[in-house]
Amino acid sequence: MLVSSPLFAGCTLEQTEAMMGCLQPHVRTFRKGSYLLRQGDAVSSLGMVLSGSVLIRSEDYWGNGNILARSGPGSLFAEAFACMPNAMSTVDVVAGEKTEAIFMDVARIISTCPSACAHHTRLIRNLTSVLAQRNYALTQKMGHLTKRTTREKVLSYLSSRSQDVGSSRFTIPFDRQQLADYLSVDRSALSSCLGALKREGIIDFRKNSFELM
Repeated sequence: MLVSSPLFAGCTLEQTEAMMGCLQPHVRTFRKGSYLLRQGDAVSSLGMVLSGSVLIRSEDYWGNGNILARSGPGSLFAEAFACMPNAMSTVDVVAGEKTEAIFMDVARIISTCPSACAHHTRLIRNLTSVLAQRNYALTQKMGHLTKRTTREKVLSYLSSRSQDVGSSRFTIPFDRQQLADYLSVDRSALSSCLGALKREGIIDFRKNSFELM
């Protein structure tokens, strides 16, 4: 999983193993619903999902939640906070199912070492790419949320998802409640909207599989 992840893209198994001694990562397992990271936690390590999935959520003072992203195996989380000195998390990272994650100190990633410095250069470049992709994903989400109606938000999201995968048929990484939270809409309003779009022949769907007609 490490070798196939974006962070270690271009690195061989041998190169990745060589870096493990320097990075000194630690692995933890979490039950569904467990917090990997809470708002206000000091962050010095980035995390990577090895198995399962995590939800990146923000929550206001009254407990109203908003899902920012869902990350599966190979995906990073908390990397932006870890790269900022003395940063505290402004989001919760919650296990969406039984999840195994590995944590690595960012300071060890961005500081080269005599044993694997050539590979560290690639690692730093990959981390920069991951941060850029995360920024792009958040920009996409803001584009959906600026739409005025639930219908416009849903169509914006589904259109974007279709473009990302290059097909009119695709799956989404959210169940209905998670999609409602992601788009900041009421779940019943979302269900009504999806039903109307299906009756109008604009979309077809079954659970989290969709087709744009």
